[in-house]
Amino acid sequence: MDRRETAALLAYIGRLDPRTIRTDQGEARDQLAQWHELLDEVPLATPHAWDACVVARRHIRVSPYQILPADIARPWESYKRDRLHRHTDPTPSADPDDQAAWTAELVGTRRAVATGSAQPVMYRQLAASRVSPRLEARLKEVGSCIPPDVRAALAPFRRARAAREAALAQGQPDALSVRCGWCEAPVGEPCRRRRVDPDGFARGSAPRATPHHCRLDLAAAQHAALA
Repeated sequence: MDRRETAALLAYIGRLDPRTIRTDQGEARDQLAQWHELLDEVPLATPHAWDACVVARRHIRVSPYQILPADIARPWESYKRDRLHRHTDPTPSADPDDQAAWTAELVGTRRAVATGSAQPVMYRQLAASRVSPRLEARLKEVGSCIPPDVRAALAPFRRARAAREAALAQGQPDALSVRCGWCEAPVGEPCRRRRVDPDGFARGSAPRATPHHCRLDLAAAQHAALA
């Protein structure tokens, strides 16, 4: 706030707490200079839920101690931290190859949020909802987001997933739908190669392309029970 806004804030505080009023002209000038120096970076008000007069009135109403500039500056710092914690940087509109413009836009957005000139940008909350009928029909039409040729090219690098998909295509039970009793792999995770040392501790946890036989048997038993 500038000197005029600082003087207006002091006049408002003086109406609520006469102890802050300075009758001597020199003392009043020094008080104004001190408050302006300490609150130079604190705005008098912002478009979004910050008002120094409201903060001052709240302090005078609940505290028996005379208000100080720090009683205005501390809430302002908390206000900025809270807004930045709730802010998620949106993708800048600047060219990503122009590093200076990209960084300047990010910094400008954060500064606008912190100073109350703009609202924080937050991720939309994920909520369960019914899939749109048009989207559901489109998903049935395309089948998978991964084209078949790409899936075939990725098979050597995703051997466990490829073996699972092949088993499901042949109508076999899904072994990964149950927990493995040998390597203790959870549901949905591939089995692991577990070597046991003479001391009884398990060593190694490399993923297996095929599930353990006990897991296959358990998945087949559950599949038969549900059939």
